[in-house]
Amino acid sequence: MDFQITDHIEENDRAEILDGLVEYNLARIEDKNPKKLGIYLRDKQENIIAGLIGETHGNWLMIEFLWVDERLRGQHIGSQILEEAESTGKKRGCKFVFLDTFSFQAPLFYKKHGYQEAFTLHEYPLTQKRFFFTKKL
Repeated sequence: MDFQITDHIEENDRAEILDGLVEYNLARIEDKNPKKLGIYLRDKQENIIAGLIGETHGNWLMIEFLWVDERLRGQHIGSQILEEAESTGKKRGCKFVFLDTFSFQAPLFYKKHGYQEAFTLHEYPLTQKRFFFTKKL
C-alpha cells in the first residue's frame, strides 16, 4: 500500500472523501437535515458590508463566520447580527450555539454575549490562540 501525500487537493479527490464520510455519517446520525444560515447587511450597491454564515443542525447553531467591515465596527452591528442568528436558531429548534474565534478577533465580544469558553488551542497556528465557545440558547 502506497500513500500519496500532496499539498495540492484536487476537487474530485476532496469530493470522494467527503462523499464517503457523509454516507457513513448519514447512516448513523439522528438529524439528517442541516440547514444553512446566512445573514447579510448590504450597502446601496448591494455589496455585503457585514454578515454571518452558519448552519443549524439538530440542537445546534454553528456559526462559521461573523464579519463586520472595519468602518462599521463599534455600532453594535455585530451584536445585532449575532442576536438575529441566535433568534433564528431558536426558531429552528436549536438549544445551543458553537463557534470559534482567534485571540486577535473577538473572544471578548462573544464573552460579553454570554458565550462560555469550551476549550482553547494555544500556539495556534504559531503564537496566537484559537478559542472555541458555546452558549445555551
